[in-house]
Amino acid sequence: MVNLSVCTTGGGVLIHNTNKLSSHYNSAIPTSVLPPTSKNGVFFTTPYGNHTKVTSFNVKVQYMTPQEQNHQQKTFSSYDSSVPSQPGQLPPRVYVGYSIYKGKAALQVEPRPPEFTPLDSGAFKLSKEGFVLLQFAPAAGVRQYDWSRKQIFSLSVTEIGNIMSLGAKNSCEFFHDPFKGKSDEGKVRKVLKVEPLPDGSGHFFNLSVQNKLINLDESIYIPITRAEFAVLVSSFNFIVPYLLGWHTLANSIRPDDANNTNNVNPRSGGDFEWSR
Repeated sequence: MVNLSVCTTGGGVLIHNTNKLSSHYNSAIPTSVLPPTSKNGVFFTTPYGNHTKVTSFNVKVQYMTPQEQNHQQKTFSSYDSSVPSQPGQLPPRVYVGYSIYKGKAALQVEPRPPEFTPLDSGAFKLSKEGFVLLQFAPAAGVRQYDWSRKQIFSLSVTEIGNIMSLGAKNSCEFFHDPFKGKSDEGKVRKVLKVEPLPDGSGHFFNLSVQNKLINLDESIYIPITRAEFAVLVSSFNFIVPYLLGWHTLANSIRPDDANNTNNVNPRSGGDFEWSR
């Protein structure tokens, strides 16, 4: 804290003891930016005219010790190191999800990103859409769940759309065969049913799995309240464009791309459509 004495007279402000402004380490007001001084101090012009007024006030000088400066530098360096510094570098992978725990089962909902294939031109093409992974685990006790017995079901973008469009009294059903088109086709059968609760307070998520390869026949169901279902729908609304890879296009758009887009993909038919 620096104590200053100010005298306002003759259209100006005279500050005494200006050396105190720069006497502290890392001062907030270095002398290099102060106005020219008189023999009595620093003179600032003011609109007081010929009136004289003497005022005392304090200037709080905030500074950091060398140790604090070093700590702050390390903190910012650590933060900056997590941000890509070169084009093409990817940020660290982040895992997120939404979990619902009930008396007989638990459900974890996690998004999975799309996959891209590099082209000879240096561009990238979407090779596989993203999806949402549902993981069901039966209860093993009070607030305990056996994740070693978990069953999974992958929701495609279209299946996500079906769930998002459900009303309070609507239901839907999905069938998956992980080995469809392969030698073990028909040996694993997964059926996910989403049905309204009898009292209209939400939906049942029921996953039935029949696996003839390991002689497994299991059904796991969990009630989802209206509020929990609303969170799921809101999350699906947000993530669907990312599962389709549209965010990569939005991030790569440049001002001159409008004239080159149709040349890159002549099958799009854009020129023909807009020239009608």
